[in-house]
Amino acid sequence: MADSGYKSISRIDDAKKKTHGWYVRVYFKGKMHSKFFSDARFGDKDQGLQEAIKYRDDLERKLGKPRSERTVVQVSPRNRSGVIGVRRRRKSSGKKGRPGGYEVYEVTWSPGPGKMKRTSVSIEKYGEEEAFRRACEIRRQKEEEIYGKPLPAMNGSEGEGEHEEEQAQPQEQSA
Repeated sequence: MADSGYKSISRIDDAKKKTHGWYVRVYFKGKMHSKFFSDARFGDKDQGLQEAIKYRDDLERKLGKPRSERTVVQVSPRNRSGVIGVRRRRKSSGKKGRPGGYEVYEVTWSPGPGKMKRTSVSIEKYGEEEAFRRACEIRRQKEEEIYGKPLPAMNGSEGEGEHEEEQAQPQEQSA
């Protein structure tokens, strides 16, 4: 959360440059949208903040970005599965103390601020394709519980925000 107490809105007070106001930054689908709201232009600090909040909310609505005070997970260049919150990994040990570890698709999500949950789907038990499909379905269910709908696919395609499993294929990991 920004120092204003409002997501995507920061306070700028630079006496040397005589700059005082609120800075709105909304990042969505790989693009940053920003605008500065000067105290002087809007009358005072409080009025500037109200205008900044209105601008942020209007911009998010216009862009189609879901309104949430939570941090929304963004696409990482390290993600090789093609689905946000789903990764292929090797667990070093697990139930029944399996020696040498085993491969899984791990699903992560954040049910609330500062909280992280995870579960995994065994590739050994379900096979590569089915384990990946199940992991994607778990992630989709968690997104619906948290955000009310699935997040947009990583490839930036429009649609109802569903992950495109045909394009996001399971990846073999190199050792």
